[in-house]
This record gives sequence, C-alpha cells and structure tokens, in this order.
Amino acid sequence: MEMVIKIMQGYIIFVIIVMLLYTVRHFFFTIVRLLGRQRLYYNDIVTSRMKHISVLIPMHNEEKVLDTVLTALLECDYDADRLEIIPINDNSTDKTREMLDEYHRKYEFIRPLHRNCADRGKPVGLNDAMRMARGEIIIVFDADYRPARSMLKQIALAFEDPQVGAVMGRVIPYNTNKNMLTRLINLERSGGYQVDQQARYNLRAIPQYGGTVGGFRRDFLLSTGGFNPKVLAEDTELTYRLITNGWKVVYANSAECYEESPESWNVRGRQIRRWARGHNEVLFRYLIPTITSPHLNLFQKIDGLFLLFIYAVPVLLLFGWGVSLALFFLGRMDIFGGWWVLLFLGVYNAFGNFAPFFEIGAALIIDGLPGEALLLPLMMFNFFFYMWNISLGFFDAVVDIVTGRGVKWDKTIRFAVKEGAAK
Repeated sequence: MEMVIKIMQGYIIFVIIVMLLYTVRHFFFTIVRLLGRQRLYYNDIVTSRMKHISVLIPMHNEEKVLDTVLTALLECDYDADRLEIIPINDNSTDKTREMLDEYHRKYEFIRPLHRNCADRGKPVGLNDAMRMARGEIIIVFDADYRPARSMLKQIALAFEDPQVGAVMGRVIPYNTNKNMLTRLINLERSGGYQVDQQARYNLRAIPQYGGTVGGFRRDFLLSTGGFNPKVLAEDTELTYRLITNGWKVVYANSAECYEESPESWNVRGRQIRRWARGHNEVLFRYLIPTITSPHLNLFQKIDGLFLLFIYAVPVLLLFGWGVSLALFFLGRMDIFGGWWVLLFLGVYNAFGNFAPFFEIGAALIIDGLPGEALLLPLMMFNFFFYMWNISLGFFDAVVDIVTGRGVKWDKTIRFAVKEGAAK
C-alpha cells in the first residue's frame, strides 16, 4: 500500500511539472507576439506566373452553404487558367449533387467529384480528389468557409520557397454574435491564431496545418501514401509527416478566411471529441519519429512534443484531480513540506491557470477588441466542458490504436442560411 501511495504522490508531482511547463510556454508565446520581432510572411514575393493550384472542398449534404464558398472562390484574385476547383460530393443525399453539376455547366474549371461508396470521410475523399487534380499545390477549404479575395494568391505565394511543404492561413468566425458559445469560440480562435500560431512562426518552431484554409504540395502527399483514413486528424498527421521529412510548415496571419462556428454545445462537444481523438492518434504514431527526426533541431522537437501532447494534458489533469482526492481522504496529501510550496501554489494559481487567457487577451488587443476580454472569466466553463470531451476523445484514440478499429467521420452540423460571400 505504501508503494501505491508513493506512486500516487509522484503522479501529482508529474502533473504539476507538466502544467508548469505549459504555463511557461503560453507566457513565452504571448511575450514573443507582443514584444518580439515579427517574422514576415511571403507577401512581398513577386512572380509573373503563379503556380497551378487545385482547390478541394469536401462536402456532405452541404446545400445550405456551398453557394457561399463557391461564390467567394469565383471572386478570388487568381488566374483562371491556373486554377481548378474540385468540390467533393461525398455521398450526399440532399441537393448537393444537382447544385454542383449546375456550377460545372457554368464554369468549366469547377470539376465536381461525386463519390457514392461506403468509405465516406474527409481523408478518403481528399485522396480521390488529389488523384484527379491537375494542380501542383492543393488548397483545402471546408464547405462552410468564406475565403477572402486575396486568399488563394497569399497561400500559393509561399510555395515559391522550395522548402515549404504546407501553409496555414488564419481562421476567423463570422457568426460570432449568435450566442455566448460562438463568442467564446471567437476568443479561442483569436488567441490560437493571432498569438499562438504567429509566435511559433516567429520562433521558427512548428505552426500547425489545420486541415482547411491552407495548402500543401500534392506530389509529396501522394508519394507518401496520401491521407491515412484511420486517422481523423488528417491535418495534424500531415504537419508531422512534413516536418519529420524535412519540410517547413509556415503560417500566414494575413491570409484570413471566415468560418461558421458551432452554435450548440452538443455539436461543439462532438467536434472537440473528434479533434481530440484524431490528435491523440497522431501522438501515438509520431511521438518517436518527432524525437528521433534528424530534420528537427532541439527547440523544434520540444515545441513539436508540446503540440503533440496538447490533447492529452486535460486527461492527465483529470486523473490528477482524482488522485488528489484519493490522497486527501487517505490523509496522505503531505507530498511537500516548507513555505516555498505555498508560494509556488499561490503563484501558479494566480498566473499559471490563466496562462492561456493571456494569449487570448493579447490577441484581442492586437485585433482591436479589448472589450471582449470581459468574457474571459466565462472560459472556465469551457475548460471543464472541454476536459470532459477531450478525455472521451483520448480514450477513443486508445481503443483505435489497441483494437485497430476503423474511424467514422462525424460531420459538423451546419447552421447557416444563404448569405453573401466575403469580399
């Protein structure tokens, strides 16, 4: 029994160390974004011949939103003879097929791919579309996204650098004022992109390709087997496949695209659970390759590990709370001794627990939305909500790895009505 107590106490110390490390990370990124030298994107590149690009848009029952994304893409500033758009109609049962065929009749370079097969899902749909694509660069948008006019050109410019394997743009919700949930999601998006992604790009660490609002090199992905249909987070998997093979992933903060945020807690919970499941599958597959890759320096490996474990930390913390309760009722919470422990706990609870909120606060100041910082205290409810759903996703990933079971794509429900496209 004494050995079990020691293990439990050791686990508490381990969780505290992990939380402290993430605290330092969040503070460091905030300082780098606010006070550090900002690394410029490739906007100053001038070329007379843009690369051939193929824009892929996975769709499943998207009659509510497909007009908006296609209209926005048609208004983008890109040479029509070097552009093709491939909407992927993945087993839709609504009017998606008929609407896409009508677009094809009007615009030859819109070439729908109709899939009527059992293996529905974003990874397999993208694989099929890439085989028919003509462009050397693949740019992906989800069906509910609204790219700005300069979006395609901004993403494509970075591939003039032969070391760039993928580019990620910035995601901004457009239905922010629908309810409290969408306003809180906007805070997360602001901190995650304006501060976290940009800081990692500044530091030449590992910005993450996010699966939409970004592009990658078609030949690389096809030569390495395409997207893995057993991994839900195909975007995170591509990020680590690229960096462990010596390619760069870059972030374009000025390449803004507008998304529809989930407007119900149930839909948001399922989305977070799916993200956690897929991300942790990537953790299990790429932990060792990230550590041993000869293409990454020590700082990049450390940043890569922090990113890999981001959806495992809530599970570690949840177990830590359970262990703490057990030790409390056993009368064995005397893990440390001395006044410095009280100081440590006071400083951590005053600053450490709010470290991610500093990223959000800094992002809101940069974006000119300081008033939205008044919502930050409500983020604690998100914390518990996300902890539960992320934990469910973590255990889903464990079962996937142990049993080898396949994954089923869970499409996020759309809420939008037809509106004008972003200009």
